[in-house]
Amino acid sequence: MAKQPSSAASATEPSSYEAAVAELERLVQAMEAGQLPLDQMLDSYKRGAELLVFCRARLEAVEQQVKILEDGQLKPWLDA
Repeated sequence: MAKQPSSAASATEPSSYEAAVAELERLVQAMEAGQLPLDQMLDSYKRGAELLVFCRARLEAVEQQVKILEDGQLKPWLDA
């Protein structure tokens, strides 16, 4: 009844936003190739969902920091 060891190892939090995006890109490429067994496809999908939550949380945290740095007003990164 034990889970596969690889799924436990892959459930670790990424070291950075960039690492999460890179892993997510690799997962998407592997899934789009259509060469994964069904169980591995499901594990990849679950991991991708976890990475997406991590990335969104990091982006939100950075946005909050920018708001604080700009006296509560979110300003555009580039002047248009």
